[in-house]
Order: sequence, then C-alpha cells, then structure tokens
Amino acid sequence: MVPHLITALTGPINELEQRILDTTPAIERWFRLEWMEHTPPFYSSVDIRNAGFKLAPVDTNLFPGGWNNLTPEMLPLAVQAAMAAIEKICPEARNLLVVPENHTRNDFYLANVLQLKRIFHQAGLNVRFGSLSADLKAPTPLKLPDGESLVLEPLIRSDRRLGLKDFDPCTILLNNDLSAGIPGMLEDLHEQYLLPPVHAGWSVRRKSNHFKAYEEVSKRFGKLLGIDPWLINPLFAQCDDIDFNQGQGMECLTTHVDALLSRIKRKYKEYGINEKPFVMVKPDNGTYGMGVMTVHDAKELGALSRKTKNKMSTTKDGQPLAEVIIQEGVLTNERVNGAVAEPVVYMMDRYVVGGFYRVHAERGVDENLNAPGASFEPLAFSDSGRLPQSGEKPGSSSPNRFYMYGVIARLAMLAASYEIEATDPDAEVYD
Repeated sequence: MVPHLITALTGPINELEQRILDTTPAIERWFRLEWMEHTPPFYSSVDIRNAGFKLAPVDTNLFPGGWNNLTPEMLPLAVQAAMAAIEKICPEARNLLVVPENHTRNDFYLANVLQLKRIFHQAGLNVRFGSLSADLKAPTPLKLPDGESLVLEPLIRSDRRLGLKDFDPCTILLNNDLSAGIPGMLEDLHEQYLLPPVHAGWSVRRKSNHFKAYEEVSKRFGKLLGIDPWLINPLFAQCDDIDFNQGQGMECLTTHVDALLSRIKRKYKEYGINEKPFVMVKPDNGTYGMGVMTVHDAKELGALSRKTKNKMSTTKDGQPLAEVIIQEGVLTNERVNGAVAEPVVYMMDRYVVGGFYRVHAERGVDENLNAPGASFEPLAFSDSGRLPQSGEKPGSSSPNRFYMYGVIARLAMLAASYEIEATDPDAEVYD
C-alpha cells in the first residue's frame, strides 16, 4: 500500500523517485565511500515530509523510541543490523545494558524498550535495563497491558564501569536523550562503549548543527543526482536568548522568520508552486514534539496568546526553551485513511530496518504531527524487505517509495555522523 498523495504537483517527487532509481548503483557506492570515512550513529529515526514538490527530513532522533511500531516482518532486518553494529564495536560482547528514559510508566514507551530487548537478544546478547532514576532502589518489575513485563534495576557505578548487580556489560545502550543534562554516573566511562555517546544528547546537541551538516550533505548529493538540493533540504535559521513569556529575543525571531519566508516564496515562484509558505519554530535542542509552532507571517509573532507563549516556554523535563531553530515548513500531502500522515524511517548502524507512518486525524498539512492523538500505521512499509522494482510507474510502488524515503533518511543519518564528529569533546584537533 502506498499512501494516498494528495497534490496536483506530484511531478517533481515522481521525477526524483525515478532519478534515484536510475542512479541506485552510484548512490549506494557514494554511501559506501562515506561510511569508510565516517561512523554512522548506532541507531536513529528520521521524520520525513513529502509535499509532492519537495521531500525533506524535518527531524533526526539519535535516541529513537517507537521501536514497538515496527512490524514483526521488519525485525529480521533490525536483528541483522544489530549484529553488524555490535560486531564492529565489541565483537566479544555478551551483555548489553539498556538505560531507558525515566518516564518508564508509559506503556507505549515500555513496549518500545521491550522491542529493543527482542532485537538484541536475537542478535546474541543478554539484555537488562538499568535506570538513572535516583528513586529506584531495588529491581522493579513493570507489567504491560498485553501481559509482558520487564525488570528495571538500579545502576551500580564503580570507578571506571557501569553495570547492575551481577551484570557487567561491555556495551551500554542509551535510550535516554539526556534532555535534563549528562548524569555524573555516565561520565568518565573509559572501559565500556556508551552508545550513542553522551555528547549526542540534547544537553549538547543542536538541531541547527544537524541541519547545517545536512545542508552540506544535500549539496553533494544534489550534485551526484543533478538536482537542486532545495528539493531535499529544508532551509533554516537559528536564534538564541529567547524568552517567549518575557518577549525577549523576539526581534531576532521576527527578522529570521521574515527572511526565511521570503526565501521560500522565491523558491515557490521558481517552481510554480501555488502554496502559502510557512515556517516551523521549534526548540534547537529537544524532542517529543514539544514547543513547536507554525508561522505563516512574521506579524503573528507580535500577537501570540498566553497559551502559546506558555507552550513555547519549556521543553521536555521542564527545560526552559531559550534557543530555537526556524525551519522551512514542508507540507505533508500524504494521507492514510484520509488522515494527514508522514513517514518515519528507522535505522540501525548504516542500514534502514523499517518504518511507519505517523498519522494524525486532527492536524493539518502544515502542522506538527508528533503530538497527542497521533497513531502509527506500519502497513505501508510491510513489504519493505522487497527490493526496489525497476520499470514500475513512479509513485505507484511501495518498495520504490520506501527506497526513496530510505535514501533521504540515510542522508540525514550521514549528517548526524558529521554532527557527532564535529561536537566530540575528545576529538583530536589539528591546526
């Protein structure tokens, strides 16, 4: 099933799909050479928007939840990728410690953590869960509505290692994005592999750094394909020292929103696109779809309601929102059962392992879909194991569409690897 694409302007994306299919050997070689020079993030997920005239990543998550939304058919790919990733890092690994988020009473999140356990268990590892929460004093079983359960245990830190009682892991997998900062317990672990590294967490990471790296990647990829990189790259700007409640930093925000909308307008005119440009204002660090708003005109920023100002004042874990990225809004013209949808692609190591559609019946084509009320539709990618089908009409084949989304997601993953390298505090600096 290919979700319904509602737009008269399917031309450019169908052309892009055809160009990608025709250039597959060159694309795969290009990625292969990149991965000889750069290390992919251990795992990642990418939110993609397909406007019919533009296809671009709008968010890249380096601590992805939502693994429970992958279908059983996708798990063999995930297990193979997990094996490859672990083999590269610690081939003799026997034990894997997973450190989850602290909001572990959320059943959907727990299902995600259990899915990760399944994947790594099949890849040949003993998996246990250790909590960063200071409130957890003893092993605590947590039961899910479907009858499954998992045990959360208190972490034990020695001088140089982190583990659990009677459990000494070679590798520690963070499924906690460190929004509230880097806990001392995770610092100075020199004998174990911490994946992803702590500087990939939101206390250090910035979306503007990511999209700067992605801009570079999209230019090089655009040259390879002979396309305008704008077709796969969302324009962006960034502002610091923002306080929506106090009205601080609004001049910077207004100026950048105005300039970005003008740039998008020019691009729309160039391509004959008859849509109203918009931008998304969101935290430069942070996730969970919090602190996000759509702006069609800079004047809107002078008339924000108290409710909107409150919404834009904090992010996850109550962290104050002081830095924002202003990102070109990419419409989503995809529908699943009549509701607005966007694809989310999941990767482990350098491999695409699956994905699903995030669907929101109460949101518009220019709104953030990562919000309460979203549902997940994995059926669209259920035959993701099939290879791209040459000779099929663009826009009609699920494997072809999925392959194209996988290419865009891998470009974002490559940008994330550039970004992690650039922010590594232990990297050697050469003058």
